[in-house]
Amino acid sequence: MLGFLSARQTGLEDPLRLRRAESTRRVLGLELNKDRDIERIHGSGVNTLDIEPVEARYMLSGGSDGVIVLYDLENSSRQPYYTCKAVCSVGRNHPDVHKYSVETVQWYPHDTGMFTSSSFDKTLKVWDTNTLQTADIFNFEETVYSHHMSPVATKHCLVAGHRQEILAVSWSPRCEYILATASADSRVKLWDVRRASGCLFTLDQHNGKKSQAVESANTAHNGKVNGLCFTSDGLHLLTVGTDNRMRLWNSSNGENTLVNYGKVCNDSRKALKFTVSDGCSSEFVFVPYGSTIAVYTIYSGEQITMLKGHYKSVDCCVFQSHFQELYSGSRDCNILAWVPSLYEPVPDNDEPTTKSQLNPAFEDAWSSSDEEG
Repeated sequence: MLGFLSARQTGLEDPLRLRRAESTRRVLGLELNKDRDIERIHGSGVNTLDIEPVEARYMLSGGSDGVIVLYDLENSSRQPYYTCKAVCSVGRNHPDVHKYSVETVQWYPHDTGMFTSSSFDKTLKVWDTNTLQTADIFNFEETVYSHHMSPVATKHCLVAGHRQEILAVSWSPRCEYILATASADSRVKLWDVRRASGCLFTLDQHNGKKSQAVESANTAHNGKVNGLCFTSDGLHLLTVGTDNRMRLWNSSNGENTLVNYGKVCNDSRKALKFTVSDGCSSEFVFVPYGSTIAVYTIYSGEQITMLKGHYKSVDCCVFQSHFQELYSGSRDCNILAWVPSLYEPVPDNDEPTTKSQLNPAFEDAWSSSDEEG
């Protein structure tokens, strides 16, 4: 750390390098925060979470009970032990509450004055945050499993939502016209919404090396594809399926990068909402894995750790990049906060710690100049 600070002060290093190294160190030290509670409002499982990108202060949650809750994540009490209170909620007695399970909630990317929600009641609702009233309601003929608003769109304000067998959708954070969709038929497609013709391409787990007659040709997974997420730079796309696999794809040409993450347990019958880090020197992906959350390095496939704290299956998680925090929602009705540990663990014995005893991921995140500083 001192080496980074000294190099930054003298202008030998780009200031961004220190920021990325410290962000990486904090992500590698994520642990359950025992000093912070999230007020429990949901009476059943928590399906979806979203943190607004403007201040990264307010978080939305949607539950299987149809309830939507808005939380303030800031510690206004300035006390070490505190509870993140619910600012307001769309409860069962609200006139516009969803009749059935809320599957997706999302803030309007440019302003906290509006958010959207979609549900198994076949509706997508646009909400005024200030009045907590619906500004518009879209009714569909079939179940809405997922929806997403583009975080970078300037020339359109489209909300992507699919019905029936499309389980997940996501706009590219790099190009406002590129949309990815994941389906129960094992396929993932990328679309350019400016084109009236078919999709740009369909992801093929075999990269076209098998005969077209083979049943698995042009499929991304060997089971339902129920989750997808672009990397923060939009250059790659991550997908998860019920074949217990996660795959990394080049979003420009659809090529399978063949990164091996091992078995990624996934028996969810609906969308699995996972997330990625942003601003680290080695980016990470956080994936619900039963009652735990598995943390992998995106480009090597190495599993870094398993975050344990929930009692039932985890269905969603969201990353807060300002302070490198993670929030997760589970079928145990709880929302947990995972924060960077302040100190590195000290061995029980009195022997000096050797380099071989340290987590190698920490060594990768820091340069040797730290020792010189």
